[in-house]
Amino acid sequence: MSRLEAKKPSLCKSEPLTSERVRATLSALKGIMASCYGPSGRLKQLHNGLGGSVCTTSQSSALLANLPVTHPILKILTTSVRNHVSCFSDCGLFTAILCCNLIENVQRLGLTPTTVIKLNKHLLSLCTSYLKSEVCGCRIPVDFSSTQILLCLVRSVLTSKPACMLSRKEVDHISTLILRAFLLTIPENAGDHIILGNSIIVPLKCQRVVDSTVLPGILIEMSEVRLMKILPIKKSDSLKVALFRVSLSGDLSDTGEGSVVVNYGVSLENAVLDQLLNLGRQLVSDHVDLVLCQKVIHPSLKQFLGVHRVLAIDRVGAALMEPLRKVTGTQPIGSLGSVSPSSYGSVKDLCTEKFGFKWFFHLIPNEATVCSLLLCNRNGTAWDELKLTCQTALHVLQLTIKEPCVLLGGGCTETHLAAYIRHKTFNDPESILKDGGCTPTELQLITGAFCSALESLTGSLEHDGGEILTDMKYGHFWSVQADSPSVVNWPDLLIRCGCGLHNSQEELSWSFLRTARHPFAPLPCLPHEAVGSANNLTLDCFTAKLSGLQVAVETANLILDLSYVIEDKN
Repeated sequence: MSRLEAKKPSLCKSEPLTSERVRATLSALKGIMASCYGPSGRLKQLHNGLGGSVCTTSQSSALLANLPVTHPILKILTTSVRNHVSCFSDCGLFTAILCCNLIENVQRLGLTPTTVIKLNKHLLSLCTSYLKSEVCGCRIPVDFSSTQILLCLVRSVLTSKPACMLSRKEVDHISTLILRAFLLTIPENAGDHIILGNSIIVPLKCQRVVDSTVLPGILIEMSEVRLMKILPIKKSDSLKVALFRVSLSGDLSDTGEGSVVVNYGVSLENAVLDQLLNLGRQLVSDHVDLVLCQKVIHPSLKQFLGVHRVLAIDRVGAALMEPLRKVTGTQPIGSLGSVSPSSYGSVKDLCTEKFGFKWFFHLIPNEATVCSLLLCNRNGTAWDELKLTCQTALHVLQLTIKEPCVLLGGGCTETHLAAYIRHKTFNDPESILKDGGCTPTELQLITGAFCSALESLTGSLEHDGGEILTDMKYGHFWSVQADSPSVVNWPDLLIRCGCGLHNSQEELSWSFLRTARHPFAPLPCLPHEAVGSANNLTLDCFTAKLSGLQVAVETANLILDLSYVIEDKN
């Protein structure tokens, strides 16, 4: 018996945020996230020192999944961000950086956590109320009769992920495919409650990005050898389909729990094979044209079905079962007994396709609410990043159907929102102070820290030492290259704001973002003609960014409220 060690006492630390080690760790995490932020964000390579795959990315989902953290405060922060990303797919870096900024800024003030948390909640409420209001100056309603805003939204998601390594032409091509794939998942006769279909991403690595395409239905990869052994089906009408989730290999591993009683002299293998052949006879007598199996089909059953001109495709995998159910309208069969006629479905047609060096079966549905996005990229690393990005873009489009509006991107929503909050608390502090619990000075200090956290977040978009400005009319984000002359006519250096809505030739005045300035009211209500004339807007998902804002503030409040950290070291 190994020697038992005495149980170690738990480690209790008070006021964890006062520790220099904790502050340094938070600052390091913020630095990693901030350096990845935006279209010109720097890539990170994550790998295990013991070996294994290397991940090259700038996406929060991949970063946090491969970045080990040990301190309890970091675990709270990263878990909150990962939960947000699992629900909304987008704005993970935004959430993490904003949360770190809020914690850092508030720590410098020396105010009590109770006061800080209460005022943070008030300011968050002001932000969410304004963003949801009709007079919000950074919110654009989505017109689904036009694809312009939706294309801009998808393009913004793609350009914010530099590890995809896409040219402008390739971004436009993939954006169009993603939007087409999304539209194919919407039922033609949609009622009040829309049930969307599926977009299946099919890998084709080491091919040109412009070779990517979208097809209605499902592509099932098949080797050329297996393809040549399968007889083609020629029918004028639809094909009858049976879909099995149970193994048809004759293996007894799928019999479930319990005992199997076998009489003396009975061959178990032959008995199972007889049952499989009986199942095959029923499928033939029911005029089934296509048998799909999640697992393996016994060679004898395959041969029997082939003789009767029934196409059998096995090893389709668990991931395709739900899309296949939707495409074919079948009820997946889970036993080797008699099959109910109601379990069968149908497809419009079946053909073979070749893309690059791969062969596929193409199931063409009667009604297309499932499609296949055949995604190509130059290498495996870029393809992995592009797949994650496409999944994010598709999810963002789904969220936009539920909440048909978008926010201006490129840092403009954050600077506009900061200008609005500064003006609101400066000109109408009584609406917050009437509840008591703080002084006007504390309100102005917390407001400054809150707005500075938003503005510092936009500063993370600049990675080359350039200066960040904001205009004093709309409160939008502008950047200028490093080493610009100190005395300059700004319209000569600036081109467009971060979101692309306004240009420098308008009658605007600018101020450095990090300098003190008098609070001003940014103009509300975007002019529709201005939005309609802008073809290359940078946009953010409304639902994801609003949730990210709430998660960042609430997580920061939770961490600021921590008095003790108790760790079990056993």
